[in-house]
Amino acid sequence: MTDDSRRFTGMYDECRQRVWAYVVSRAGRQVADEVVSETFAIAWRRLEDVPEPALPWLLGVARNVLRDTVRAEARREAFGAELRAWIAATGDGVRRADVADEVTERLGVLAALAELPEDDREILVLVAWQGLSPRDAARVIGCSQATFRVRLHRARKRLGRAMENPVSPRPRVRNLSEELS
Repeated sequence: MTDDSRRFTGMYDECRQRVWAYVVSRAGRQVADEVVSETFAIAWRRLEDVPEPALPWLLGVARNVLRDTVRAEARREAFGAELRAWIAATGDGVRRADVADEVTERLGVLAALAELPEDDREILVLVAWQGLSPRDAARVIGCSQATFRVRLHRARKRLGRAMENPVSPRPRVRNLSEELS
Protein backbone atom coordinates (compact mmCIF):
# COMPACT_ATOMS: atom_id res chain seq x y z
CA MET A 1 0.00 0.00 0.00
CA THR A 2 1.37 3.41 -0.98
CA ASP A 3 1.59 6.40 1.35
CA ASP A 4 -1.27 8.09 -0.52
CA SER A 5 -3.44 4.99 -0.14
CA ARG A 6 -2.69 4.80 3.59
CA ARG A 7 -3.39 8.49 4.08
CA PHE A 8 -6.66 8.28 2.17
CA THR A 9 -7.79 5.12 3.97
CA GLY A 10 -7.05 6.71 7.34
CA MET A 11 -8.87 9.88 6.39
CA TYR A 12 -11.83 7.87 5.09
CA ASP A 13 -12.04 5.71 8.21
CA GLU A 14 -11.76 8.74 10.48
CA CYS A 15 -14.14 11.10 8.69
CA ARG A 16 -16.70 9.10 6.68
CA GLN A 17 -19.31 8.82 9.46
CA ARG A 18 -19.10 12.50 10.32
CA VAL A 19 -19.35 13.59 6.68
CA TRP A 20 -22.32 11.24 6.22
CA ALA A 21 -24.02 12.62 9.37
CA TYR A 22 -23.49 16.17 8.10
CA VAL A 23 -25.08 15.38 4.75
CA VAL A 24 -27.98 13.53 6.39
CA SER A 25 -28.63 16.53 8.61
CA ARG A 26 -28.80 18.80 5.55
CA ALA A 27 -30.54 16.62 2.96
CA GLY A 28 -31.70 13.32 4.41
CA ARG A 29 -30.60 9.74 3.97
CA GLN A 30 -31.73 9.41 0.36
CA VAL A 31 -28.87 11.45 -1.06
CA ALA A 32 -26.29 10.99 1.68
CA ASP A 33 -24.53 7.94 0.28
CA GLU A 34 -24.18 9.48 -3.17
CA VAL A 35 -22.89 12.80 -1.82
CA VAL A 36 -20.42 11.11 0.53
CA SER A 37 -19.13 8.89 -2.28
CA GLU A 38 -18.61 11.90 -4.53
CA THR A 39 -16.95 13.82 -1.67
CA PHE A 40 -14.38 11.10 -1.11
CA ALA A 41 -13.84 10.64 -4.86
CA ILE A 42 -12.93 14.33 -5.01
CA ALA A 43 -10.71 13.92 -1.97
CA TRP A 44 -8.87 11.06 -3.67
CA ARG A 45 -8.37 13.06 -6.88
CA ARG A 46 -7.17 16.09 -4.92
CA LEU A 47 -5.37 14.28 -2.11
CA GLU A 48 -2.44 16.68 -2.25
CA ASP A 49 -4.83 19.59 -1.58
CA VAL A 50 -6.45 18.00 1.48
CA PRO A 51 -5.14 19.74 4.60
CA GLU A 52 -4.73 18.35 8.10
CA PRO A 53 -7.15 18.03 9.76
CA ALA A 54 -9.19 16.84 6.78
CA LEU A 55 -12.69 17.04 8.26
CA PRO A 56 -13.39 20.77 7.65
CA TRP A 57 -12.16 20.49 4.08
CA LEU A 58 -14.26 17.36 3.50
CA LEU A 59 -17.35 19.04 4.94
CA GLY A 60 -16.82 21.98 2.60
CA VAL A 61 -16.55 19.63 -0.36
CA ALA A 62 -19.66 17.75 0.80
CA ARG A 63 -21.51 21.05 1.07
CA ASN A 64 -20.55 21.96 -2.51
CA VAL A 65 -21.46 18.52 -3.84
CA LEU A 66 -24.80 18.70 -2.03
CA ARG A 67 -25.45 22.17 -3.43
CA ASP A 68 -24.68 20.95 -6.95
CA THR A 69 -26.93 17.91 -6.43
CA VAL A 70 -29.82 20.11 -5.28
CA ARG A 71 -29.31 22.46 -8.23
CA ALA A 72 -29.28 19.57 -10.70
CA GLU A 73 -32.48 18.18 -9.22
CA ALA A 74 -34.10 21.62 -9.39
CA ARG A 75 -33.09 21.89 -13.07
CA ARG A 76 -34.59 18.46 -13.82
CA GLU A 77 -37.81 19.36 -12.05
CA ALA A 78 -38.00 22.74 -13.79
CA PHE A 79 -37.47 21.13 -17.18
CA GLY A 80 -40.20 18.57 -16.49
CA ALA A 81 -42.53 21.33 -15.30
CA GLU A 82 -41.76 23.36 -18.42
CA LEU A 83 -42.61 20.40 -20.63
CA ARG A 84 -45.87 19.82 -18.75
CA ALA A 85 -46.71 23.54 -19.00
CA TRP A 86 -46.14 23.55 -22.77
CA ILE A 87 -48.41 20.54 -23.08
CA ALA A 88 -51.10 22.01 -20.84
CA ALA A 89 -50.99 25.44 -22.49
CA THR A 90 -52.49 24.19 -25.74
CA GLY A 91 -53.47 20.69 -24.78
CA ASP A 92 -57.23 21.16 -25.16
CA GLY A 93 -57.08 19.80 -28.70
CA VAL A 94 -58.95 22.69 -30.26
CA ARG A 95 -57.41 23.95 -33.45
CA ARG A 96 -57.09 27.68 -33.62
CA ALA A 97 -57.01 29.50 -36.91
CA ASP A 98 -53.69 31.21 -36.18
CA VAL A 99 -51.87 28.07 -34.98
CA ALA A 100 -50.10 25.86 -37.49
CA ASP A 101 -50.77 22.14 -37.77
CA GLU A 102 -47.24 21.49 -36.54
CA VAL A 103 -48.27 22.57 -33.06
CA THR A 104 -50.20 19.34 -32.61
CA GLU A 105 -47.20 17.34 -33.74
CA ARG A 106 -45.03 19.33 -31.35
CA LEU A 107 -47.42 18.67 -28.47
CA GLY A 108 -47.28 14.97 -29.23
CA VAL A 109 -43.49 15.02 -29.24
CA LEU A 110 -43.36 17.06 -26.02
CA ALA A 111 -45.82 14.72 -24.31
CA ALA A 112 -43.80 11.69 -25.39
CA LEU A 113 -40.56 13.41 -24.37
CA ALA A 114 -41.98 14.18 -20.92
CA GLU A 115 -42.69 10.47 -20.43
CA LEU A 116 -39.08 9.43 -21.12
CA PRO A 117 -36.45 8.96 -18.41
CA GLU A 118 -34.25 11.99 -17.70
CA ASP A 119 -31.19 10.40 -19.37
CA ASP A 120 -33.09 9.83 -22.64
CA ARG A 121 -34.48 13.37 -22.60
CA GLU A 122 -31.03 14.82 -22.06
CA ILE A 123 -29.54 12.88 -24.97
CA LEU A 124 -32.35 13.85 -27.34
CA VAL A 125 -32.30 17.50 -26.27
CA LEU A 126 -28.54 17.76 -26.80
CA VAL A 127 -28.83 16.51 -30.36
CA ALA A 128 -32.22 17.86 -31.46
CA TRP A 129 -32.57 21.15 -29.60
CA GLN A 130 -28.99 22.10 -28.89
CA GLY A 131 -27.80 20.93 -32.31
CA LEU A 132 -24.73 19.12 -31.00
CA SER A 133 -23.04 16.43 -33.03
CA PRO A 134 -22.90 12.98 -31.42
CA ARG A 135 -19.19 13.56 -30.79
CA ASP A 136 -19.80 16.84 -28.94
CA ALA A 137 -22.84 15.50 -27.09
CA ALA A 138 -20.78 12.49 -25.97
CA ARG A 139 -18.30 14.91 -24.39
CA VAL A 140 -21.14 16.63 -22.53
CA ILE A 141 -22.47 13.32 -21.22
CA GLY A 142 -18.99 12.04 -20.44
CA CYS A 143 -18.97 8.87 -22.52
CA SER A 144 -17.42 7.61 -25.74
CA GLN A 145 -18.92 8.56 -29.08
CA ALA A 146 -19.86 4.94 -29.74
CA THR A 147 -21.63 4.66 -26.40
CA PHE A 148 -23.45 7.90 -27.05
CA ARG A 149 -24.62 6.72 -30.47
CA VAL A 150 -26.04 3.55 -28.91
CA ARG A 151 -27.79 5.58 -26.20
CA LEU A 152 -29.12 8.01 -28.82
CA HIS A 153 -30.46 5.15 -30.94
CA ARG A 154 -32.21 3.62 -27.92
CA ALA A 155 -33.60 6.98 -26.79
CA ARG A 156 -35.00 7.62 -30.28
CA LYS A 157 -36.65 4.20 -30.30
CA ARG A 158 -38.21 4.84 -26.88
CA LEU A 159 -39.41 8.25 -28.07
CA GLY A 160 -40.99 6.66 -31.12
CA ARG A 161 -42.77 4.07 -28.96
CA ALA A 162 -43.94 6.79 -26.58
CA MET A 163 -45.37 8.75 -29.50
CA GLU A 164 -47.16 5.66 -30.84
CA ASN A 165 -48.57 4.74 -27.42
CA PRO A 166 -49.08 7.96 -25.49
CA VAL A 167 -49.80 7.67 -21.78
CA SER A 168 -52.37 10.42 -22.04
CA PRO A 169 -54.29 10.91 -25.27
CA ARG A 170 -52.73 13.32 -27.69
CA PRO A 171 -54.76 16.40 -28.48
CA ARG A 172 -57.24 15.77 -31.28
CA VAL A 173 -57.23 18.35 -34.02
CA ARG A 174 -60.53 18.96 -35.71
CA ASN A 175 -60.33 19.51 -39.38
CA LEU A 176 -61.70 22.60 -41.08
CA SER A 177 -64.96 20.92 -42.15
CA GLU A 178 -65.70 19.97 -38.53
CA GLU A 179 -65.04 23.52 -37.41
CA LEU A 180 -67.33 25.01 -40.05
CA SER A 181 -70.25 22.68 -39.34
